[in-house]
Amino acid sequence: MKEEIRQAKEVIWLNPDLRPVAEAGDCELTMADIDDAEARLARFASFIRKRFPETEEQGGLIESALTEIPRMRDLINEKYGSRLEGRLLLKQDSHLAIAGSVKARGGIYEVLKHTEELAFASGILKETDDYAKLDAPECRSLFGQYTIQVGSTGNLGMSIGIMSAAIGYRVIVHMSADARQWKKDLLRSHGVTVVEYEADYSEAVKNGRRQSDQDPKSYFVDDENSRNLFLGYAVAAKRLVGQLEEKKVRVDEEHPLFIYIPCGVGGAPGGITFGLKQVFGDAVHCFFVEPVQAPCMLVGMASGLNNNICVQDIGLTGMTHADGLAVGRPSGFVGGVMKPVLSGEFTIRDGKLYDYMRDLLETEDIFLEPSACAAFQGPVRLQKSGETKRYIAEHHLEDKMKNTAHIAWATGGSLVPEEIREEYKNTFI
Repeated sequence: MKEEIRQAKEVIWLNPDLRPVAEAGDCELTMADIDDAEARLARFASFIRKRFPETEEQGGLIESALTEIPRMRDLINEKYGSRLEGRLLLKQDSHLAIAGSVKARGGIYEVLKHTEELAFASGILKETDDYAKLDAPECRSLFGQYTIQVGSTGNLGMSIGIMSAAIGYRVIVHMSADARQWKKDLLRSHGVTVVEYEADYSEAVKNGRRQSDQDPKSYFVDDENSRNLFLGYAVAAKRLVGQLEEKKVRVDEEHPLFIYIPCGVGGAPGGITFGLKQVFGDAVHCFFVEPVQAPCMLVGMASGLNNNICVQDIGLTGMTHADGLAVGRPSGFVGGVMKPVLSGEFTIRDGKLYDYMRDLLETEDIFLEPSACAAFQGPVRLQKSGETKRYIAEHHLEDKMKNTAHIAWATGGSLVPEEIREEYKNTFI
């Protein structure tokens, strides 16, 4: 397989270190940390509802729909010969309020946690207060003395930038060469300073961190190592419980749940997976999907080197049309947490991103950006590939697959401008 990865071929990697949850060992984070993050988001709900009226219907919570997509499942089986059993659903983090991507979870949560800490330290806020008061001029004046910085390929920068600007911070987003122009333009329309780099994501992060470290009133959101980002993503798992119940989807030993999540540096899929394993235990099976030229988490985990290796070290370019996944070096923190709990990885060539995007539009009339469509590589290949058939057999799931729910985790797309959507629809590789 090493040679196939080097040659940028599509591969399926099964994690040899996967363990039953009871044997996975201790992690520095726990369910109590997820509960704490969930409670903090609830405290900020009144502020979010005030600043972002589009969240009014959900009471200031930023949450996405879980949608069954049976026509997409039928097309996957007919067009790709996939023989996928069970139900196929789409978790539409692509349509999360404010930022239109999964990054609205972790990115916004980290900004809110930092804001709460500053407000507590300055004496303008107590935990028992109505957090809507943070929109007052004197609060915005306080936050205006501080800067938030982040390195991003696009979507994380949008979530950090839009929320930070709404609170009143100065904001600087360091964007890699892979970032789409429309994302830069959108950030600038919110008053965010965008610094552009010719290099890749890692360089943008390194420069952003260095500049932030020189300013005592600057806070750097570290996508590679942040526990706060990770926990913001993990809250998604607790909220999924009620949505599955509404859809009459059972998750237990006889009713497995398979999750497929596009992966860049690893924070979002890692946090979601950590939360899911805390909530559903061994009944949930989580897979990441990465581009063939930028499978950084796969390379890090398969080699055991985590962030001590990058895709360029094995001859890959790190360049991909999946701009949100264009990352050459993974998060070492996430790789360590995922070692005993991640089921495996799929890689995908860029052309299929657009094929799956058109398939979903045709069958369900739902638009996702191409990088989000990487998620469908899992359902397409799960029950037609030898490697994953072996996984199903080893976990004694053969007779349970008809009871399975599959969730493709849609990571972005709702803010894509119409002219860019048309461009994507007509892209063939």
